Amino acid sequence: MKLVYGVSDKPPLKKNLVYAFQQLLAIMAATLLVPMLVDFSGTYMSEPAALCGAGFGTLFYLFVATKKKSPVFLGSSFAFISPLVGAVSFGFLGIFLGAVFAGLVYVLIALIIKKTGSAWVNRLLPPVVIGPTVALIGLSLCGSAVNNLNNTAGGSYNLVAIAVGIFAFFVTVYASVKGSKNMKMIPFMIGIACSYVLALILTLIGNATGVEALKLIDFSNFEGMQLFKVPRFTFLGIFGAYPDAPNKIASFSDVISIFVLFAPVALVTLAEHIADHKNLSSIIEHDLITDPGLDRTLIGDGVGSIIGSFFGGCPNTTYGESVGCVAITGNASVSTIAIAAVYCILLSFVDPFVTLIESIPICIVGGVCIALYGFIAVSGLKMLQPVDLNDNRNLFVVAAILVPGIGGLTLNFGAITISSVATGLILGILVNVIFNRRKEKA
Repeated sequence: MKLVYGVSDKPPLKKNLVYAFQQLLAIMAATLLVPMLVDFSGTYMSEPAALCGAGFGTLFYLFVATKKKSPVFLGSSFAFISPLVGAVSFGFLGIFLGAVFAGLVYVLIALIIKKTGSAWVNRLLPPVVIGPTVALIGLSLCGSAVNNLNNTAGGSYNLVAIAVGIFAFFVTVYASVKGSKNMKMIPFMIGIACSYVLALILTLIGNATGVEALKLIDFSNFEGMQLFKVPRFTFLGIFGAYPDAPNKIASFSDVISIFVLFAPVALVTLAEHIADHKNLSSIIEHDLITDPGLDRTLIGDGVGSIIGSFFGGCPNTTYGESVGCVAITGNASVSTIAIAAVYCILLSFVDPFVTLIESIPICIVGGVCIALYGFIAVSGLKMLQPVDLNDNRNLFVVAAILVPGIGGLTLNFGAITISSVATGLILGILVNVIFNRRKEKA
């Protein structure tokens, strides 16, 4: 696709502030959802703190690790939800220590790649493997989009909520396809804003008439709201700032337990890291695996996770939502991502903003994510264009990735769980290596 703004381009400041806010909206829901799922009480995990941590982690990734060559946002990683749930029992120190272990795994692999080179990555992950894997990442998120679309404040099936979510999707598509040049740069903002206004009108009608199905926005979230509020940062908890949430690491065996929770998951998410960067490389038409190099992107992801957890507890990862936003808008400017990261840091202290974002009905998020996740899936399928699928060897590689991945096949080894995406990728690599070797041409 033709980019409107390249990686090193800088859109006009006023427009860039708007583009960055759209990036913020694209990654916001998932970034805030992870700490909420881990610790709904908010004792050890704070949504605003996670947002702030994502901002600092992204800035490290952009400017220190990748030298402004990779335009992607780092947000709270869903892969670490289960380890984080286990780490909560060890307190703030246990949560941060887990992120350190996960980040160091990435750094160690990065050092190995720096010594051995990254050429083996392209040999191990040709288009026939990486294409369906990228598609699988998008398709595996479809369940999340549909669940969000079905969900309401009351947690029950609601056709009104689904209709509002579908409305958000159609407005997003209209802005991207039929809108003016400026509208095409901010389709997600337009989709969310228009559908939020619709949800607000329906909620007011529902409150006036007592019709529960129309009450999509929970106004109780705004009660007790402050103008500025310091998030419950993890580093403050580590140093005992919160008497209600003490640290609970009592022995070296506890440290080992935390290591076992986090380190194996970091090995699994390595596959998704490579797939995301392969996908982004195809969008910006520049191979990020070789420049700035897989070693640098891994260091950015690993250290970015440690930085993110230091503030907000959550290890970070490159976000498919961010990649999808880059692809749909054609804006790959690193400056846009950087401004979005600064937004995250500053706005995490603004209680009305965080409350407003949290008040967006989840059905609207689901509707917008239909476009985001669909674009990720299609970008993976586009990578398969040069692949001869009439050759059964290629066909079975794709089948080995898509069927187990979409079907949800996971591999559980005690506390270690290999996700369905990673399982599909591993099977695809094995089938490709065993059955798809060809003699090298002279």
